[in-house]
Amino acid sequence: MTQTPPDLACRDLVKDYNGFHAVDHVSFDVPAGSFFSILGPSGCGKTTLLRMIAGFQSPDHGDLQIKGKSMIGVAPNKRPVSMVFQHLALFPTMSIGDNVGFGLRQRGVGKSEIKDRVERVLDRVGLPGVSHRRISSLSGGQKQRVAIARCMVLEPDVLLLDEPLGALDLKLREHMKVELKSLQAEFNTTFVYITHDQSEALVMSDTVAVMNHGRFEQIGTPQEVYHHPKTAFVAGFVGEANAVAAKVTAVNGSQLSLVTDAGSEMHVQAPQSTPQSGLTVGQAAQVFLRPEAIELLPANSDRGDGINTQTGEVLSILFNGANSTVTLRDPAGSVIKAAFPQTGDLTNLRPGDRVLTRWNPAQARCYAAKG
Repeated sequence: MTQTPPDLACRDLVKDYNGFHAVDHVSFDVPAGSFFSILGPSGCGKTTLLRMIAGFQSPDHGDLQIKGKSMIGVAPNKRPVSMVFQHLALFPTMSIGDNVGFGLRQRGVGKSEIKDRVERVLDRVGLPGVSHRRISSLSGGQKQRVAIARCMVLEPDVLLLDEPLGALDLKLREHMKVELKSLQAEFNTTFVYITHDQSEALVMSDTVAVMNHGRFEQIGTPQEVYHHPKTAFVAGFVGEANAVAAKVTAVNGSQLSLVTDAGSEMHVQAPQSTPQSGLTVGQAAQVFLRPEAIELLPANSDRGDGINTQTGEVLSILFNGANSTVTLRDPAGSVIKAAFPQTGDLTNLRPGDRVLTRWNPAQARCYAAKG
């Protein structure tokens, strides 16, 4: 049986700028009909990679295939891809229908067919009967859907999205995360999305590739990159985490005992396949612990025993609804953040109060410190 090739396959792609590796031997596959996000900080190479897929730049090495066909040397307008830009690039002097049908006119499609296809795609993005209206009459979210409709009317094999939510206000951005995922499912088209916002990548994606210094440090589901980061960069970049410098004092199978630079003791435990498995006594390490992994207890709690349990003084409370956090200082002077409980004995917590903190050794991730 012949195996169906992925919609997009990149093999050992390299892009150099005067000796600087903007994209450094990157390989990955994107299966048909999936939502694939490339997540990384500014300057990590994700936009360069997207532009190579679109055909605006050529790789110095490697191959790039769409549905099994190499795109090396194929002009952008000959590739079965469309691209949504951060600032959308809609034509303000054209009607909505003319914007959506622009690519079809460039291809020489007949007027009646253009009209039919434009109306169908506008209906699918939830904007029926608006083709006669001006772009200026639309809200930010509606403009986003028009930009996607303009791409999808061309029936691309792959839709590329270059940080399209970056210019939107926070509430609209949150709404559009859900809407983009719904649109991707509606069209069943492969989306390749680049962003520096880990929330966007985690909420929308089937697969996330975390990029740093031109390379992919990890490719996996949102759950995998969040709960099982393979490198210290991924642990610190994806989601919020307390990063603690420490030194290994004992190794007992999968359990490590450490002392922090401030003098606090901690214990970390995980399967042998995790990053901490190779650490040895005396080695400098970085420990990452999610705020939500830290349990807060009243200072006089009778449950305040066991490993990784200590007192802490509340320094500040950052209220953000369900995402509220408490900043604490432990007896050694280290500062950590913990999730703020919304119910129970600690709802009236104030700066200066003392609490107990505890966390499960399996909840932390530990990596060798870089020299």
